[in-house]
Amino acid sequence: MLGTLRTSSLAQAALLVVLVAAGVFGWWTISPLFLTTTLHENLPAPGTATLAPTASAAATTAPSATPAGPKVLATGQLQRVDDLHRGTGPVSLVELDGKTFVRFENVAIQNGPDLQVYLARGMGGAYDGGRDLYLGALKATNGSFNYELPAGVAVADYKSVVVWCRAFTVLFTWADLR
Repeated sequence: MLGTLRTSSLAQAALLVVLVAAGVFGWWTISPLFLTTTLHENLPAPGTATLAPTASAAATTAPSATPAGPKVLATGQLQRVDDLHRGTGPVSLVELDGKTFVRFENVAIQNGPDLQVYLARGMGGAYDGGRDLYLGALKATNGSFNYELPAGVAVADYKSVVVWCRAFTVLFTWADLR
C-alpha cells in the first residue's frame, strides 16, 4: 500500500510539473497574439550631430548650409504571410546625415514570441541568417520606429526587411524594398 501511495504521489507531482510547464509554454506562444505594443519614434533631426559654432567663430566664418533632410533610398510594404503572420504599413531605407536607417512608419505587425528584424539579401520573405544583417528585436508591434544600420553597410546588397520569429523559425512579415 505504501509503495502505491508513493508512486501515486510521484505521478501527481510529475503531472503537475508537466501541466505548469505546458501552461507557461502556452502563455509564451499564444499570449503575444493578443498583446500589442506601440512606439512612436521620430527620425533624428537633421544636423543634430553637428556642433554649434562659438561666437568668435561665427563672426569669422561664412554662414553654413542648412542640413539636408532625409533621403529615401528604397521603400516597400509589409506583407501578409497568413492569418497569424502578417504586417501592414511602409518600411523604408532612409539616409540622413551620412547614416542609414530602416524606418517602420505607422505599421501594424501581428505580435509573436521572439520577433527579430533583419535586412535581407533575398526578396519575398526569403531569410538566410548567415548572410542577412541582424538589426535587433522588433521594437513594437504598432507605430513608427527606426533601426540604424552599421557604418559601411552596402545597402544595395539588401533587397528586403524581414520580421522573423527566431524561436520557431517562422516568417511573420516582410517588405521587399524597391
